[in-house]
Amino acid sequence: MDISHASSSPHGLRFYWNRLAEQLQRLLGDSVLCLVARLGIASIFFLSGRTKVEGLLSITPGTYELFQSEYALPLVSPWLAAHLATYAEHLFPLLLVLGLFTRLSALALLGMTLVIEIFVYPDAWPTHLSWAGLLLLLIARGGGALSLDRVLRLR
Repeated sequence: MDISHASSSPHGLRFYWNRLAEQLQRLLGDSVLCLVARLGIASIFFLSGRTKVEGLLSITPGTYELFQSEYALPLVSPWLAAHLATYAEHLFPLLLVLGLFTRLSALALLGMTLVIEIFVYPDAWPTHLSWAGLLLLLIARGGGALSLDRVLRLR
């Protein structure tokens, strides 16, 4: 029996596999994929931002200490870096959840990821690579159909 002929017949394994794949793609599509990517990466950065503040947005003394010691960056004062990182970790995730200015927000968080990888935790590249994968998807595809970008017709 010819295996290639049997697998492409209406009763072959390849036929059913391809049919299942098409149904999954139709069901999930880019809309769900982009929504999950937005919510997933937004939660990582937002929760990190919340560890740096008390109340709404009051930066804690411990955050300043971290940016003076462990997170010390070249060319940027610890005070400025603490403020920029903390506010970015609140603003851009919020925009991602809403799907508003998705590409810009993802690009900003990708930049932050690169800074963290290069200057702060270079050995954490597997984690940062997973973040970059989600962010690059959003930069390439935007927020998807379930976003304010789509409602406002923003690319």
